[in-house]
Amino acid sequence: MTSETFLFKQREWVALAILAVLILLVLPATVDVFRLNLVGKYLTYAFVALGLVLCWGLGGILSLGQGIFFGLGGYCMAMFLKLEASTPEATKIQSTPGIPDFMDWNQVTELPFWWQPFHSFGFTLIAIVAVPTAFAYVIGAAMFKRRVGGVYFAIITQAVAAILTILIIGQQGYTGGVNGITDLRTLLGWDIRTDDAKFVLYFVNAVLLIGCLVLAQFVRVSKFGRLLVAMRDREDRVRFSGYDVSNFKIFVFCLAAAFSAIGGAMFTLQVGFMSPSFVGIVPSIEMVIFCAVGGRLSLFGAVYGALLVNFAKTSFSESFPELWLFAMGGLFIAVVMAFPFGLAGVIREHVEPALLKFTRSVALLRPGAAAAPSSSK
Repeated sequence: MTSETFLFKQREWVALAILAVLILLVLPATVDVFRLNLVGKYLTYAFVALGLVLCWGLGGILSLGQGIFFGLGGYCMAMFLKLEASTPEATKIQSTPGIPDFMDWNQVTELPFWWQPFHSFGFTLIAIVAVPTAFAYVIGAAMFKRRVGGVYFAIITQAVAAILTILIIGQQGYTGGVNGITDLRTLLGWDIRTDDAKFVLYFVNAVLLIGCLVLAQFVRVSKFGRLLVAMRDREDRVRFSGYDVSNFKIFVFCLAAAFSAIGGAMFTLQVGFMSPSFVGIVPSIEMVIFCAVGGRLSLFGAVYGALLVNFAKTSFSESFPELWLFAMGGLFIAVVMAFPFGLAGVIREHVEPALLKFTRSVALLRPGAAAAPSSSK
C-alpha cells in the first residue's frame, strides 16, 4: 500500500489530525474564553492565507488586495447584524427609528434600497460569498483577459483596496465611515456577546476553516491544481497547449476571494464590528505576510503562519507598539531572503530529514536489527 491516499498523503493526514486536535481540543481546553476568542480572530485570517496559497503559491498570482474581500464579507454580515439590532423599539430615541444609528446621526431618513435585502439571513449568507466573488470576477476579468499579471496586478489590487477604503469612509451615512459598523449584538435573537456565544462561534469558525482547508487541498491535487502550477512556471506553454489561462486565473482568484469573505464574516461575528481598517493596503499586505511566513506552498503552513504572526503581533505590539510595523516588514524580508518557502519549507527540508535519520538510528539500535538482513537470504 502506497503513502498516497484520497486527497492527502499519509503525513498530510497526520498534519490535518494534529491541526484539528490543536484547534478543536487543546486550545479550547487550555485557554480562557477571552484568549480563545482571540485565537478565533487569528483563525479568521487563516481563511485568507489558504486562498493565497492557491492564488499566489500555486498560481503565481500575488494579490495585495485580499483585504477587499475579507472586508466585503465582513460588511455583509455586519449589515444583517446591524439591522437586527436596529428595530423600531431599540431605536425609538432616534429621529428616525428603525434605521442604524450612524444613518440617523448623518441625517439619513430612510434605509437605502441596497440595505433592504440584508433583513434576510438567507440572503446574507449568499451575499457573504457572492458579493466578494462577483467583485473578484470583475477585477480578474478586467486584468487577466488583458494579460495583466505579475507586479502590475499586485499594484492594481493594492490600488483597488485603497479606493474601496476611501469610498467606505467617504460614504459615512451608509457605511458607518471610519468607525465602521459597530454595536452588533444578536444573531437571530442569540446574543453573540456572551462567553457561551464566543465559545460556540469559535468552534463554528474552526470547523469552517478545516472544511475550507479540505476544499483547498481538493483543488490542489486535482488536474486544475496541476495546471495552476504549470501556469506559474511556464504560462506560455500552457497557453500554447490550448488552455485558456485567463479563465483559470479568474477562477482561482475568485475562490481565494470566497475564502477571504468567509473569514471576514466570521471575524465580524467573533469581534462584533467591521471597519475600513480591515480593507485597506496595510491589512492586505499583512495577510500576504501570514501566508509567506507559514509557507506559500503549504496549506497547513498558511494556517500556522496566521496563528504565529498574529500571536507575535499581539505580544510585540503590546510592549513596542511603535516598532511593530518595522518588525513585520523585517520579518517578511527575512522570510523571503532566507526561507522562501516559510516555516513549512524549513520543516520539510531540515526537520523531517533529521527526524527520519533519528528514527532510522533508533531502529538500528534495537536488538536483532542488524541480523534481520542476513536472515532473509
